[in-house]
Order: sequence, then structure tokens, then C-alpha cells
Amino acid sequence: MNSTGDATRDAEQVFAIREFNRFYTARLGLLRKKYLDGEFSLTEARILYEIGLSSEPTASTIGDIIGLDAGYISRILAHLTKRKLILQTPSKFDGRKKILTLSKTGLKKLAELNEQSAQQIQRLLHPLSAAERDLIIASLSRVRSILNREIVPAARIVRLTEANDDALRLLQEYYESIQVVHRDAPKAVRKIIAAESSGMWLAYFEGKAVGCVVLRKLDSISFAGECKRLYVQPWARGHCIANALLDAQEAYACSEGLCWIYLDSRDDLKAAIALYQKRGYVPCERYNENTQATVFLRKRIDASHSQLANHKVRALETHKEEK
Repeated sequence: MNSTGDATRDAEQVFAIREFNRFYTARLGLLRKKYLDGEFSLTEARILYEIGLSSEPTASTIGDIIGLDAGYISRILAHLTKRKLILQTPSKFDGRKKILTLSKTGLKKLAELNEQSAQQIQRLLHPLSAAERDLIIASLSRVRSILNREIVPAARIVRLTEANDDALRLLQEYYESIQVVHRDAPKAVRKIIAAESSGMWLAYFEGKAVGCVVLRKLDSISFAGECKRLYVQPWARGHCIANALLDAQEAYACSEGLCWIYLDSRDDLKAAIALYQKRGYVPCERYNENTQATVFLRKRIDASHSQLANHKVRALETHKEEK
């Protein structure tokens, strides 16, 4: 091993990343006192953004998402509450925790921030060709996947070989949580689990089944499957469980030779849509007749993604269902 050569290479790689960080933070004006030259700091704007997207967030979950300590988060939340931008109400699951929501004023301010941020990125993209834009998006997605490889969630992910009470219970909770009209009967669930290139995964956290996701092979589109029924119980959110479920689903889809995963959603399910978009899902044409759906997304999956996802799935997934 050439230790001198390795040290030189490491130094060059560190320098390259730091150089890009300096370029990009300056390009976006992130070092200015106020984000987008407005009334909020970057941290305040990010907290408003995460509260707006998250489902029943607490100070703890927001801190985990953006990597800030509890004391600092608490001070900013107190300031935003004093400005009547956010509301803090006791959790119905744990009275010691407070659920964060945006007030009407907070929602208005967040909408303004989102519009300003979108315009800023549009100005960056405007001079680029379609091919250059696609390259940037693909590269960003790949970087995110690589850097997230070592973030192993605390949940254990299990692909079912047959339906069980946990699966049916979680599906019922999912249906009720978003008022699903067309629901899968137990017989249909068993059929999906047994079908080729399809399946259902459960997430176990602190010894309990707390989340699920379903993959259904699409007969109407070649080499494609559909992501359905992604759900994590409210008390277990904030631990990367939804991502772990989707990692396992996508790795399996790749192993089955699927190239695309489609999904539908609703405009009001903003947290779910944001999660999908962060994972590389992009808008597409309507592909089904679900009358409740207003948003249609798809994601191309390939072997390189499968290798990255399997790195995490091998540590989490067991082929034996937890009894």
C-alpha cells in the first residue's frame, strides 16, 4: 500500500469537496445574514420548511432531520412561536411532547419562501440545456444515495412470505389515516404477497410492527411496479423508517428486473410527496384510474441503485418473518 499516495489522494478529494461547498454556498447566498435577503435566517427558514412538510413533527424529530442540538432548536422554536408563526400542542400519544404546526401566518411565510427559493433555482437552471439539467439532477441523486449509505435506521425490515395480523392492522391504520376509498381485502393482500415481482414489507421498531409498504407489478407498463401503502405509525416517525422500507422495496424490484416504480398520491399529502421527490421520483402522466389520486410520480431504478440499497438492506432485512 502506498500510504503517501493515499494521503495525497485523500487530501485532493477533501479539497475538491470543500471547494465545491464554497462555490455553491456563495452561489446561493447562504452566507448572507438573512436567507434570500428576507426576514429569516437560513436555519429559521429550514425549520419552517420541515415543519410544513413533516407529519406531526416534534422538536426532537426536527432536530434529527437537520442535525441541530436540542437547546438551539428550542430557542429558535420559542422565537418562531413568539412571532406567531408556529403552534405547539401536546401530543395525544405522549403528553410530554409537543406537536409543531404552522399557523396561518407561518403557512403564508413558508409559501413565500418556497416561491423565492424556486425562482432562485430556476435562474440557475435557465441557461442550461435539457441534457445538462438531467445530468445535474441525476448526479445530485447519486451523491445523495452514496452519502446516505451508512445511515442505517434502527428499524428491522422484513419482506413477508404470507399475510399476518400486523400487516392487516397496519394497512387498516393507513386506510383510516388518509380516508382511502378502495381498500385491499385480506384475500387481495395475500395475492399481492404471493405474486411475481410483488410483495409487502413490514418495519419493526422497538419490537413492534410500526410501518409497511407494498409493491405491485404493473401489467399495463412493461418492467414496472407500483409503490403502494407506505405508512409509518406517528409515534415511530423521525427514525428513517420510511426510507428503509423504500430501500428494501427498490432493491427487491431491481432484483426482479423491474426498471421503473410508479406511485400515485394526493396534493394534500405534502410530507409523502416531499419524501418521494427527495428519493428521485419525478412527475409523470396518469397511469391508473384511482379517482382519489391527483399526483402521479415515477422513478427509474437500476443496478447501481440496487447495489447501494442492498448495502443497507443486507443489514436490516431478514427473510424470516418475526413472530
